[in-house]
Amino acid sequence: MLVQLALATLMVLLTVTIHGAGLMALSRVMRLEATDERRAAHGRPGLRLATRAFAATMAIVLALFTLHGIEIWLYALVYLMTGAMAGLEHAVYFSTITYATIGYDDQGLGEAWKLVAAIEGVNGVILLGWSTAFFVTMVGRLRPA
Repeated sequence: MLVQLALATLMVLLTVTIHGAGLMALSRVMRLEATDERRAAHGRPGLRLATRAFAATMAIVLALFTLHGIEIWLYALVYLMTGAMAGLEHAVYFSTITYATIGYDDQGLGEAWKLVAAIEGVNGVILLGWSTAFFVTMVGRLRPA
């Protein structure tokens, strides 16, 4: 149990670090975009502004999806490397439903690794919530002043 708890803790630290760095980088890009938008906003038609806002929103969504994908795949690799699951497809599927707390079942998961899966679920909820708060904040900043 201590090995699994240590591995789960390491994974939480790793995924939170990746997520935080990704959100910081995305926030920086959005600040640069907002600065550029303010400079160029004079005399621009509203349609171009709306198009830029749409493109920025799509970029945020895709970046968040990518961050979560990386984190899900990392957990899947842990399941594979520890022998908790056999097969990449099953490991990625299991990691995805666990991370998103859908949790259909834990069939195929080694008994010793169920603690890691449970902590992945808690980790996923927190990271998804963090992304949701970030997304709402960023989209709110895209509205015209």
